[in-house]
Amino acid sequence: MENKDSCCNIKSNSDKKGFLSGIVYGLLPHTFCIAFVIFSVLGATFATAIFKNILLIPYFFHFLVIISLVFATISAVLYLRKQNNFCIAGIKSKWKFITILYSVTILVNLSMFFIVFPVLANINYGEISQQGQLKDLNLVVQIPCSGHSFLIISELKKVDGVGDIKFKIPNIFEIKYNPAKTSVEKITSLEIFKTYKANIQ
Repeated sequence: MENKDSCCNIKSNSDKKGFLSGIVYGLLPHTFCIAFVIFSVLGATFATAIFKNILLIPYFFHFLVIISLVFATISAVLYLRKQNNFCIAGIKSKWKFITILYSVTILVNLSMFFIVFPVLANINYGEISQQGQLKDLNLVVQIPCSGHSFLIISELKKVDGVGDIKFKIPNIFEIKYNPAKTSVEKITSLEIFKTYKANIQ
């Protein structure tokens, strides 16, 4: 194993660092949404309200995904400098590390958007029991990503008469409600739908 001072000398290093860093930077953008879900399950109303204000910022998570890629880039630069490989030849020699770092970062983000968040959104924590004949209502809500589905569901569950709610990618909410207690007009007039527009499917 060589360990010279030239910036283009190759040092052996495990690609596990790239894998672990990719996971960290992939999860980082979703910290607020994960926290919102946890506090919602625990019933921590005050903490949930704080994270709700953050989730009301459109495209907030998109910016954080970009930030995660920026962090991944900084991590790659620092790693290459530490390995004395911060040059064209050094980057080529560490292409596996760099590829793993960015691939895992992107993969974790996609997994959160298309797998984890939709699954968690459909876990009926605090499900409201409804009696009587229920009607179906499908809403298409203009949320920027599936991470915001928790926010929509939590607001819908506050409506007396709303029962089961199911989220479908990319932005469909299948709602069962009791027409004796609430109405389509009341549901669609929720404050949250002033930020994220809702249309009846």
